[in-house]
Amino acid sequence: MAYRTLRGWLRRLAETDRLVVATAGADLDFEVAAVAKRQDGSKAVLFPGPKRGDANGPDVPVIANLLADRSWVAEALGVEPDGVLDCFRSAVDHPIPWEEVADAPVQQSVIREPDLLRDLPIPLHNEHDSGPYISAGLIIARNPRTGVQNVSINRLQISGPDRMGILILPRHLHAFYQAAEEAGDALEVAIAIGVDPATLLASQAIVPIDFDELEVAGALHGKPLRVVKCVTNNVRVPADAEVVIEGRLLPNVREMEGPFAEFPQYYGPAGRREVIQVDAITTRKAPMFHTIVSAGMEHLLLGAIPREATIVALLQRSFPSVMDVHLSLGGICRYHLYVRMKKRYEGEPKNIIAGAFSAHADIKQVIVVDEDVDVHDATKVEWAVATRFQAGKDLVLLHGGLGSRLDPSSDDGISDKMGLDATMPVKRDGLDYVVVHVPGEDDPATDRWIAGPASPDLAHLQED
Repeated sequence: MAYRTLRGWLRRLAETDRLVVATAGADLDFEVAAVAKRQDGSKAVLFPGPKRGDANGPDVPVIANLLADRSWVAEALGVEPDGVLDCFRSAVDHPIPWEEVADAPVQQSVIREPDLLRDLPIPLHNEHDSGPYISAGLIIARNPRTGVQNVSINRLQISGPDRMGILILPRHLHAFYQAAEEAGDALEVAIAIGVDPATLLASQAIVPIDFDELEVAGALHGKPLRVVKCVTNNVRVPADAEVVIEGRLLPNVREMEGPFAEFPQYYGPAGRREVIQVDAITTRKAPMFHTIVSAGMEHLLLGAIPREATIVALLQRSFPSVMDVHLSLGGICRYHLYVRMKKRYEGEPKNIIAGAFSAHADIKQVIVVDEDVDVHDATKVEWAVATRFQAGKDLVLLHGGLGSRLDPSSDDGISDKMGLDATMPVKRDGLDYVVVHVPGEDDPATDRWIAGPASPDLAHLQED
């Protein structure tokens, strides 16, 4: 079973020596993010008593690096590492409606005259960020026409005591806001911070509009997610979250937001963007504040795994020969896709490449390999390209496709794309493409011939 609360997951990390505690008083300006980044990929970090400069901050610890490795994600979901994509796909296909409760830990304390930087330890992460940002908040909103909720993670700039700028991409939250703004209404929203790993991952599910991602979280848990109605609006939020910020996306209001560091390890530019007016903050009695360091493993994995689950499902509908997919770390878990297949026909890899480009607009490079190549091992994929690919006949180029606007090499999102067919021919003669193998190399019994470590006084090691 998946861990149902952030605190349960933190206890597990502590029990297995994957949680470290920083010295009290780390500076919220850069220091918290710097320490977290130094531990990225190996340890989660808890920062007790963080502060901003010489001023005392709120008595709320910051936590970072909660999902710093793919194996951690699997463990948090209660599955084996090779079962994560199937688990996530099953949750999307079989959502479980949430269960509303009257009393919730996240409403044990209510602040009705909020001051964001006074009440919450919000870090300033990167050198050229325009200010402190909430980077791990789940923005939850209701469709003003249907009432169905949407969950996403958006960057949130603190622009005043009770005011935040937000970057909204042209997806479901944007559609909800557009509908409310056309009617002259504000859009009620809530930002949940410090949720369990499954709910965090579910927020990134690629699903149709009017499909509540909190129901995906319930399926990942194997039981309905507990939610509670906000104290100032009608949005339902995870009852066991650490913090909830309640507010409204104001109609016809735009203010400067950005720049802010994004997942490609470059800065997303500044612009005039939508604004949230904060009405209240609710918390647990002794809350913790989760932050995600830009382009760290947690940031990248939260984007990669839901995308991989969607992409492999889409590809397998048309190409049953597809066995696995992987969004590579070198491709910042968004842009470069590796596909493993059981090749049956010549030309099929090129069709798969075309299908992958249509599966997600962000993909700009696809490498298709045979079933004997582990797509989670970049060295093996590179070996396949080195020995099974010829540019003159195996390269696919697509000019001027729609890509990611956050790719600085694109022309405002218009991007050239490339596919590499790194598979062997279906028909092979003799020893063509037979991989070298030493009999016994995979047999642990051969280790009996190792007597032990060498001694430096062996005669043939002595200097002349």
